[in-house]
Parts: sequence; C-alpha cells; structure tokens
Amino acid sequence: MRKLLPLIGTTSGSHPGGRSALTCRYRCGDACFHEVPNTSDNEYVGDVIAGALSRRSALRAAAVVTVATATGAATAVTVPQAAAATAGRHAGAHTTAARGLRFAPVAPNTADAVTVPDGYRQNVVIRWGEPILRGAPAFDPENQTAAAQAGQFGYNNDFLALLPVPGERGRRLLVANHEYTDEVLMFRGYDPQNPTRRQVEVAWAAHGLSAVVVEEDSRSGRLTAVPRHPLNRRVTATGAFRLTGPAAGSDLLKTSADPSGRKVLGTLNNCSGGTTPWGTTLHGEENFNQYFANGSSATDLRYGIGTSATERKWERFDRRFDLAQEPNEVHRFGYVVEFDPYDPGSTPRKHTALGRFKHEAATVRLTDDGRPVVYSGDDERFDYFYKFVGSKRMRHGNSRSAREHNLSLLEEGTLYVAKLTGDSPATDIDGGGKLPGDGEFDGSGTWIPLATATAHGAMSHVEGMSADEVFVFTRLAGDKVGATKMDRPEDIQPSPHTGKVYVVLTNNTNRGKAGSPAADEANPRSGNKHGHILELTERHNRAESTSFAWSLFLVAGDPSDPSTYFAGFPKGRVSPISCPDNVAFDPHGNLWISTDGNQLGSHDGLFGVATRGERRGELKQFLTVPKGAETCGPVIEDRRVLVAVQHPGELDGATVEKPASAWPDGPGRIVRPAVVAVWRADGCDIGV
Repeated sequence: MRKLLPLIGTTSGSHPGGRSALTCRYRCGDACFHEVPNTSDNEYVGDVIAGALSRRSALRAAAVVTVATATGAATAVTVPQAAAATAGRHAGAHTTAARGLRFAPVAPNTADAVTVPDGYRQNVVIRWGEPILRGAPAFDPENQTAAAQAGQFGYNNDFLALLPVPGERGRRLLVANHEYTDEVLMFRGYDPQNPTRRQVEVAWAAHGLSAVVVEEDSRSGRLTAVPRHPLNRRVTATGAFRLTGPAAGSDLLKTSADPSGRKVLGTLNNCSGGTTPWGTTLHGEENFNQYFANGSSATDLRYGIGTSATERKWERFDRRFDLAQEPNEVHRFGYVVEFDPYDPGSTPRKHTALGRFKHEAATVRLTDDGRPVVYSGDDERFDYFYKFVGSKRMRHGNSRSAREHNLSLLEEGTLYVAKLTGDSPATDIDGGGKLPGDGEFDGSGTWIPLATATAHGAMSHVEGMSADEVFVFTRLAGDKVGATKMDRPEDIQPSPHTGKVYVVLTNNTNRGKAGSPAADEANPRSGNKHGHILELTERHNRAESTSFAWSLFLVAGDPSDPSTYFAGFPKGRVSPISCPDNVAFDPHGNLWISTDGNQLGSHDGLFGVATRGERRGELKQFLTVPKGAETCGPVIEDRRVLVAVQHPGELDGATVEKPASAWPDGPGRIVRPAVVAVWRADGCDIGV
C-alpha cells in the first residue's frame, strides 16, 4: 500500500488505528499497547476470510479515478487517490446514485469543522455541560462541580437514539451514551499524577447516560434541547443499577458494599448500543477494565485489567476501584445495560444473560414468533462476537403488565459465540488480500451455545465451567469452545429490510505479526489497519438459527489498493474509508458507517453504502468531523442525520490551555463534545 506522509493536525501513525496517544490513554487504557488478552489457540478470523472477495469484484477493481476536491470541504488535503471522495461529482452521477445516497460526497479533509455536502445544513443540538435537569446551573468549565455535572449533558457522547415523545407533537427524546472522560481537556491545570477529589467526582458524573427531550423545527431538521422536561434524566457512574438474570446474586458478584450481588453503583465506558422493539435502549459497557487497579487473577488478565495503578487514579478515592481490596467489583461491569427512557424513576438493569465482555453494542431483532435476538461484538484484538436468543415472547402494547414483562425478556435464553469456517485452503490465504482459488472470501459459520438461562436456573454448555462462570467470564468460555478470533468486532447490525447481519471489524495491526494469529479467510489481511465488514445470512434467514453463511461485504482502505473491496462496485467510484466502527440503516436499506481512527490522512467521517440492487457497494462520504474527533451515533432518518462528535481536540499534547481544536464554539472557548443534526436546505429527504 501507498505510504502516506503525516499531516499537520492528524493523529500519529505510531498508534494503532490512527489514534492519538491521548485517545489510547483515556478511552481504552492503552489497550493496544498491552499484551493481547486472548492467548488461546483458537482460529483467527483472518485465516477464515481469505475467500470472500468475488471474482467479479476483482475484475472491476482496477479503475481508480483521481478527482478534484469537493466544494464544501474547508481544508483540502492530499489523500490516496480519493476516487470515492467525489464519486458522484461526475456530471449527473449523484442523481443516479442509490436512493438515499444522491448527494455530492464530501472530500477527505482536515478541516476543524463538521463538513457536510453542498445543499445541506447543520446545527449543534446539545453540548457537554448544557443543563438538562431542573435546578442544574449553566455550564462553567472553570468552576465545574459533580452536582452541576449530574444535572448537565455528559461528556464524550457516543451511541444515540431518537425516540417519540407520546402526546407531544414536534418533540423527540434523545438518549445518549457518555463513554469516557478526557480529564486533561476538561480541567485547567490538570495533573494526571495527582487528580483532585473534585475532578474525579466531576468525571464520575460526566460518565453514563443522558436523556433529553428535543424540539423539532418544522421547517428544517434543526433540533433544540428542551431543558427541565420531566423525561430528562442523567445516569452517572455513581447511580443505582440492578444486576439481572442468571448470574445475579452469584458469589462472583458479591462485594463488601453489596453482599447480595444484585446492586451496582454506576455504569462505565458505555460505547455503542441499540434500541428495542419494546421501547427501551441498550448500552454496551466496553473498556471497563481501565478503571480498575491492581488486578492479579488470570481472569483479570484475560479482560486486560492492569496490575498497577490506573490512569485516572480513581482507586485513591473509592476502594471499589482497587481490586486488591474489592476483587469482585470489576465482575459487575462489562454488561449490556437496559434503560427505560419513559420512566425517569426506573432503575437501569445490567443483563448478565448477555455475557460479560467489552460490549461495543447490542442490537435487537425479533424471531418470527416474537422472541428477542441480541447481537454484540467484543471490541478487542482477536476476540469474538456473540448473539443471545431469548426464550420469552414480547408482548405488544404499553400497559404496565406488558412493559414489566418486556423488561424481563433479556433475562432468559441462550448465549452463543460465533465460529467461522472458510471454504478455501489455508494455503490460499497469503495475508495480502489476494483472492483464493475460488475467487471469493466466504464460508459458513455456527453459533456455539455457551449457557442457557431459564426461570428455574441456568445450565452451562461449556465443559469445566459453571453457568455463573460462563456469564461472568464469557471470554474464557469462548476460548474453551474454539470461537473464531476476529479483528476487533465492533457494531453488529441486522438489516430491517433483508435480515442480513453486518459485522463491523475496525482493524487489527497485530494480525500476522510474530506470535499472533495469521490472516484467515474471514480476516484476510496481515497488519489490518483499515478494517472490514462481514455480511452474515442466518440459515433460512431466521434470527434464531444456529448456523449461517458469511462473505466479505467491504474491505476498507484506499480504493487504489488491490486488497480493498466494495461489494463488487467499481472502486473508482467510491469514497476512501478507513476503520469502520458504528453503523445504522437508513429508510432505504443503505448501511451508514461512522469511522474511528482513519488511517488515510483525513479526519473521521460518516459514509453511506448501498447493500442491495445494482448499485450494491456504492459508498459515499456524507460528512467529516473536526480535529481529533471521532464520528459516533449515528441516527439516519428520512429528513435528518444525527451524529455524536466525540472527543474533538483529542490530539497529543492538547490541554485546556493548549487546545488542538476550536470546535464547536470558536477560539477562546473550551472544546466540547456535542451532538450535531444535519438536513437538506430545501427540506426534502436525505439523499433522494
């Protein structure tokens, strides 16, 4: 692949996935610099994928078009043959694009702004620190307190859901995750070696979830937060949560503060999530390991928990973060949280039946008979992806009994982990993305049962592990049954239009290194720095099936790189994309992809790609985010796109005193994560 010169203001190439050292420290606790936690000898998905590129795509892959910088990108940069950056700028091309993708794509750029296509407008919906609860003060970054922050919108917004507000026309309920905190960008004069109690308590209050009602402008896609609405709510790292399901009450979950093993304070590192058909939201606890000090057990090491002090030093202020004093506290994090946004007095639940690992997301579909199926990836190099098949049927309606029943749906059922098999000989997989002899990277897979929870107890399907151990140490269960090692499984989205399931694999630069698994057919590139997306088809397209077929849908990177692939669409007419992360579907069945850690010299962005029809694989960039930021969220509606701009200005050396970005409020103002809405200036549907 072409080597790229570093660009001013971009992240350092010395950090995995294009992230800055600051991102690695505060978001995931330098996970990519630790030893890979998975030391099992299970098959590597890269060795499985080698056959999934179609021969048809290979014939089309040669053409690359060099295109001029798109208008609307504030600061143009040189990128590797940015063919797709302006795909559709050829005369009339954007009018013949897939429905929902008919816009002039944004060119790769390094502008300190949210850059959107010509003819589109945007507004900041809500920023970190804006008051949402009654009595919360206006944001004052120089005098922030925990009490103030607990009534204000949290930090580093990630997953977003936009829900109806019954009986209030023109209003919606926005639910947001707050994944982690960048203390060095929050507090003037912050000393990482000596944080103060005030700073730590503000950070606790800035984690968690926010629910805030927003007002819709009937003439545009603009959204405005409605403070002090009765449905507005903050959930933090110190609020009350319930452990539910088969492991609740287990000795593995009991602590000195909670001898019942059923009550937890707070939620941490909520990354992506999902919405449920019964009206709740799901939130995945991801890099929870980084908050706990002095790990020592083999299970601690398998989850990447360090053996010394943490970056944030929270253990100095609350003993539960010190595993030398409370060894079971960490077992109470790493779950899927269910939140009822319509009941401000409800206690959020942590569902042990969905397993404990670094949940990137939790997305739901129903079986034909109405049972929930939840997909989730474990965001770690060489870890696995899972699904849970519930045993109870959803009840329709909003009666109290229906809502109470539906809130128990994720407590009973079977948890599975995926094993993928390629259909090409291992000798055909060379690690460079070369197609195997059959011309495709594809194969079959099975869902291996790990444990089943019922109303009368739980049963393990893993030899040598009890049911409690499977649900609390799920990674070890995956190791034992031979699950396939993947390249950082992130979001997993079933298509509401076709039922096909899309598994996002962000990157894995360790693939093929000495001592690490080699490429396989499902993860076919060594040193995979750009990532890829798998397309799964459950047997008979039934969500509860225990087997599936898979193929490579997209192999990210510079379209001029022979190893890239865009579902067979001509590569000279797609946007360059690197490090896919969170995904969502639009009303037309297109998959929208947000990126994290772009390795092509441009800022992260949001892309739409057609998943079916003659334009399948047509990928176009819709927006880019400011310096140091990651694109999260996304919500794609008929007339509005919503994104969470996470960690703007998160670049090496940046501080409150020396900001690396001036977004969103301009020079002289503190940099603030925020939610942004985008719409067409003429009020028509997005991309039509």
